[in-house]
Amino acid sequence: MVSLSQVDTVTVLGAGSMGHGIAEVSAIAGYDVVLRDIEDEYVQNGYDQLEWSVKKLAEKGQLSDSPEEILARVETTTDLEAAVSGADIVIEAAPENLGLKRDIFSEVEAFASDETIIATNTSSLRVSDIAAEVALPRRCCGLHFFNPPVKMDLVEVVYGEKTTEDVAETAYEFAESLDKTPIYVQKDVPEFVVNNVLTPFMEEAGWMLDDGTATVESVDATMVYERGYPMGPCELNDFGGLDILAHTRDQWDRPIPESIRDRVEADKLGRKTGAGFYDYDDGPGVDYGPEDLAGVDSLRIEARMINAAAKLVGDGVATPEDIDIGMRLGGGLPEGTCRTADKIGLDAVLEKLESLYSETGADRYAPADYLVELVEDGNTGEAAGQGFYDYSGDGPYFYLDHEIDDRGVLSVTLDRQERLNAFNDDMFAEVERLMTTADVDDVRCVVFEGAGGKAFSSGADVTAFTTTDPISMMDIDQTMVAVAEFERPTIAKIDGYCFGAGLELSLACDFRVASDGSSFASPEIDLGLIPGGGGTQRLVRTVGEPLAKEMIFRGTHLSASEAETADLLNEAVPEDELDDTIESYVSDFVRGPPTALKVAKRIIDKGQDVDLESGLSLEKQGFSLLITTDDMVEGVTAFREDREPEFTGE
Repeated sequence: MVSLSQVDTVTVLGAGSMGHGIAEVSAIAGYDVVLRDIEDEYVQNGYDQLEWSVKKLAEKGQLSDSPEEILARVETTTDLEAAVSGADIVIEAAPENLGLKRDIFSEVEAFASDETIIATNTSSLRVSDIAAEVALPRRCCGLHFFNPPVKMDLVEVVYGEKTTEDVAETAYEFAESLDKTPIYVQKDVPEFVVNNVLTPFMEEAGWMLDDGTATVESVDATMVYERGYPMGPCELNDFGGLDILAHTRDQWDRPIPESIRDRVEADKLGRKTGAGFYDYDDGPGVDYGPEDLAGVDSLRIEARMINAAAKLVGDGVATPEDIDIGMRLGGGLPEGTCRTADKIGLDAVLEKLESLYSETGADRYAPADYLVELVEDGNTGEAAGQGFYDYSGDGPYFYLDHEIDDRGVLSVTLDRQERLNAFNDDMFAEVERLMTTADVDDVRCVVFEGAGGKAFSSGADVTAFTTTDPISMMDIDQTMVAVAEFERPTIAKIDGYCFGAGLELSLACDFRVASDGSSFASPEIDLGLIPGGGGTQRLVRTVGEPLAKEMIFRGTHLSASEAETADLLNEAVPEDELDDTIESYVSDFVRGPPTALKVAKRIIDKGQDVDLESGLSLEKQGFSLLITTDDMVEGVTAFREDREPEFTGE
């Protein structure tokens, strides 16, 4: 079967919104692309949309190639044989109709090479059902992109019942090559991961409307203002289309709340028809607020989501890690559902489900075997030290990727890219934990950067402010103190937005180097707040009182060049030079004497808070200490022998 290194040409069948979007990201990634549909009109319309999008991305400076180069990679046709005969990967993006998709797979097989991977972009059908009549089902899989593919980072890579490992691995690597984040769906279940877990969020609200335990406004306000979701369930239904939810429920013969069914039958499908749960044409549209909070049972909704996740884990469909990545990137949730479950307590979730099941007898509340097993084993979540995740020892990191290389460079990536790496409580705690538990003897320097290439960090997650304990928010500076007091040099590698808490983290670092397209701000004043992670103090000490007050009082933004001029940055460099510039700093620190660097950092930092005489005294003490070290002897010896010193920190 074809490996990723052999993939040159990608064919997309279907030029609708999903099809032309998949074709676009494939062309941007450097692949030759064939976009095919059954009518010239459909193909041309899809290509026009693709062309418009590519040019918009170019205007925003988000492309490494010119629009002309990218568009030159795209070919259009209505001829199926011509479209697939030379393809290495074929992705079907036709409407959600099993018969249609099955016919397409069979037709593709007649013209494609036996080594060609045939993938479906279905969001709800089983891959195995689509590939039921294909002679070589081993080369068929799911590649479920999210809409719009250009903006959404997640791709679900789905195993059919006969998909081979090499096919799934190539599909996974292909998604990565598009700069997407793939997750494996290891068993062929309808609706895969994200839709299985997200659908109960939208559906259960409908059942609550049916039984009178909530109103549209109260359930949305509860899930947003009490539980921190970006949209309420009724609002989300309107955004996606109530007919879509109804179709998937009907497709698998599952019950639908009357509050949803009635609206679909009345052609009140949401935003696209002007009315759904909210009235967009003749009314105010989405109009709930904190005043609509009315004691709605949010656990009833979340328990169903958690139960769906537990079933997926227990059935071997997906890992908790992949489920949570999927829910964050594909579902837009502020944190993964398995993580939420461990915070709530799985015993409380199970109790809620058992109560609802006893009251109604509805299968949707039947507890998943895996959830029952976890609770019976005492693995009830974070407080118990084990739930979906193991919290013993150092515990898991949900929003940080970190590793130490053989030189002692600790690389830390803020990875909440679906929120432009905005900090939530967990991320603050994880940075502090890493900085206070890292073995300093193993580390020569630390480099912080942001995932996704758009932001170092856009600040603190404002969507969580209404649900966050004010006392815990007062401890934000503990994170920055842990960074500032770390006994090795720290560097903020900044590419993109560096706002709010992100700016404060960078200020806690010893060095700040940024790409020339980056921008800097302390915009808390726009929210009626002030910086809470040391920004009022570290910023004024770095850039001076006038500029610090302007940034804090007015929310003024600085470009990278302005930040460099103001001494906020050590350097601002072209984006393609950022990695090399960071490496030049790292190389110096790795070669340098660890103890001397530690002492120098401590004296410089502490000396700023005392008078000159006291600062000089600290300096003398540090010098006296260092003159007794093995590193000093090695440095002098290397100088005399005209060679590079090999410092050990002794």
